[in-house]
Amino acid sequence: MVGRTAIDAYLQDHLDESIAELSRLVAQPSVSAQNLGLPECAALVAQMLQNRGFQTEIIPTGGAPVVFGERKGRSDKTLLFYNHYDVQPAEPLELWDSQPFVPTLRDGKLYGRGVSDDKAHITSRLFAIDALLAEAGELPCNIKFVIEGEEEASSVHLKDFVHENVEKLAADACVWEFGGVDHRDAPMQYLGLRGICYVELSVETANQDVHSGTGGSIFPNAAWRLVWALNSLKGPDERVRIPGFYDTVKPPNARDRELMDALPETADEYRERYGLKEFLKGLTGGVELRLAEVFEPTCTICGLTAGYQGRGSKTVQPARASAKVDFRLVPDQSPEEVLELLRLHLDAQGFQDVKIDLLGSESPARTNPEDPFVRLVVQEAADVYDMPMEIVPMTGGSGPNHLFIEALHLPVVTAGMGYPGTLAHAPNENIRLDLYLKHAMHMARVIQTFA
Repeated sequence: MVGRTAIDAYLQDHLDESIAELSRLVAQPSVSAQNLGLPECAALVAQMLQNRGFQTEIIPTGGAPVVFGERKGRSDKTLLFYNHYDVQPAEPLELWDSQPFVPTLRDGKLYGRGVSDDKAHITSRLFAIDALLAEAGELPCNIKFVIEGEEEASSVHLKDFVHENVEKLAADACVWEFGGVDHRDAPMQYLGLRGICYVELSVETANQDVHSGTGGSIFPNAAWRLVWALNSLKGPDERVRIPGFYDTVKPPNARDRELMDALPETADEYRERYGLKEFLKGLTGGVELRLAEVFEPTCTICGLTAGYQGRGSKTVQPARASAKVDFRLVPDQSPEEVLELLRLHLDAQGFQDVKIDLLGSESPARTNPEDPFVRLVVQEAADVYDMPMEIVPMTGGSGPNHLFIEALHLPVVTAGMGYPGTLAHAPNENIRLDLYLKHAMHMARVIQTFA
């Protein structure tokens, strides 16, 4: 096995070249929500894989194509990397300090839309492969990449892709698209993702807005109808009021509590970062706050639209109102069941007129913290970061990891360069170059030891 000193030296000496490649990738817009630049970005990603000797395919789906790459190695073992090349919309543009698709270096950080989520994770893993190939001339094990273009739009077509390509995607373990460090720069291992059921609720009470003096006393108001419907979903005690919503919820087990109890306190950091005065349900911190953050399902109003919202006054009664609502789900809830329960609840409450449009869904899933591959990734991080990798059994976000855990039967681990100030999905998204280098070092070690 090639020595780690030689691998690290290669990565340090060639960092500028890898950042230049990343910059080219970030400069290619690829916004799935706006169907912007997806085929062009897929072609660019495929070329990057081909440059490393990967057998590469650009596979069409009902939406953005999936890029698949495979290169054989010495060992029969196969490691699968899941990434995505699509990014969030860059708006609001006026809040960026530099243009979102003009990657810009400032103070040891690279700024640009999608640089952290997820393009730097693609190139840093390729960077680790560069180092292994440069020092040994071959890969220590088989490596596959599946890089999709719809992760930021709920991976609409990935389920069919995975089920149609189980043999092509066969592997022994999977490294997920994201990861990073906490506020102490300690590496974190997130072993599960909550599910999501994202809907738009809408109601229409007339064919046009009406003068509030004409309709206020005698016409139904779409905004009030929607507010009353929303009010039926959750109470002031923060309990979701949909019958059956909690029936399949699996509470954290003793090992989950043990792992969460070992994590550092986050309450003060949250208060300072987000300007919070209090947490829900009287929580103040400690393990109970950390458990509630990821092991409790949610019902969140993400946006409300009705009537006039411009400057000054306009006395109008809205004919239409809508709200975007997401339900974050925990094992063993399913988005299909929650969607059905939501419809039954609204009908039972007299809101048959409230329309439900499903905007996206994912099931919750998690990897066993005792899996040998988890232990391997955690062990190899300590050498790079000079501190232990903390294990977090679940995290609050969502993604298609359930497909890889349930359909491909793989342990899924996280590792990456995110940090609390990375601003993914926000203006001025960025990565730290020191963490980019450390992630490449970590991945090179994982690949070698895994083989």
